[in-house]
Amino acid sequence: MTTIAEVRTRRLSVPLHTPFVTALRRTTTIETVLVEVVDGDGVSGWGEAPQVWQVTGDSLAGSQACLDGPLRDALLGRPADPRESAPLVQRAVVANRSAKMAADVALHDLAARRAGVPLAEHLAALAGVAGAAVELRVPTDVTLAAGEAADLARAAEARVADGFGALKLKVGTDAATDVARVRAVRDAVGPGVALRLDANQGWDAFEAVRVVTALEDAGAAVELVEQPVPAHDVLGLAHVTAHVETPVMADESLFTLEDLVEIVRLDAADLVNVKLAKCGGLTPALELLRVAGLHGFGTMVGSMMESHVGLGAAASLVAAVGTTALPDLDAAWWATASPYVGGPTYDRDRLVLPATPGLGIGGLDEGATP
Repeated sequence: MTTIAEVRTRRLSVPLHTPFVTALRRTTTIETVLVEVVDGDGVSGWGEAPQVWQVTGDSLAGSQACLDGPLRDALLGRPADPRESAPLVQRAVVANRSAKMAADVALHDLAARRAGVPLAEHLAALAGVAGAAVELRVPTDVTLAAGEAADLARAAEARVADGFGALKLKVGTDAATDVARVRAVRDAVGPGVALRLDANQGWDAFEAVRVVTALEDAGAAVELVEQPVPAHDVLGLAHVTAHVETPVMADESLFTLEDLVEIVRLDAADLVNVKLAKCGGLTPALELLRVAGLHGFGTMVGSMMESHVGLGAAASLVAAVGTTALPDLDAAWWATASPYVGGPTYDRDRLVLPATPGLGIGGLDEGATP
């Protein structure tokens, strides 16, 4: 059996063409740790550990130290098959889910490359849906960074002109003016464009009910509202869900299976947003989606501010098992260019996965990386 021979890491900083602003942070770059897992035959699998301190608490330094230390120790000499080695990643350390994501995705990418199939087909087989057609063009919404009403309206018009039919508006920075911002966007794009909100924990439960109810009364036709309250306030999340008609989605409140059990127990949301950097990779993400579906919850796969490796993995997950809600996979769209040779690309509102083994990443494009 082929075993893992090397684990290599490198930090990347990828500039964005437009600042990304939410209720939690403002950034002009994608900051991530790239990992390459190499087996004894010289076949590589790629993964990444994005830095989003305000959500996961994971730093570049911490993720790289985790990958270079305990995760490397757990993987070297172990089988290249993720069914055997992915559990070792999850058990090797507490938390450090961005680092676990990087190692787990790299293991699955490696397995798909060895099997000669796209990552989506590999994941479909693991999930027991092998044989079904896997669509390699995965639709996504696009985010409108938090800002003033007039700026948001102009940005919304530009994104619709770019070919996006679903917009995710970042709110939660000021409950007193959030309604006006949302209404400005709706007026700018008309009724034919899907509009969803992400408060990124910016409201308390009572503010959330007031804002969402006001938007319902105004006929803003909001598709869903994501994480309206602080992550720890699952009771507050349940309060909002019970007092508005608009579907409510848990994001930062959901990292682990234990978090999902609490959301299910309290009926705290209508949908859940599964992200690889929050849960620790494709292996736990598959389980979260499965369990959420069994309990009748809507599902979405989203992204942090990741590069094309993380986005390709998330899109492959959607292509393999599907979700009930349009995914949120635009993070790498914000990059000025891909730092990789090969890999996924964007075509209007589609993230296009290459029909080549694994993620289709051929390594770093040294001419495009600082």
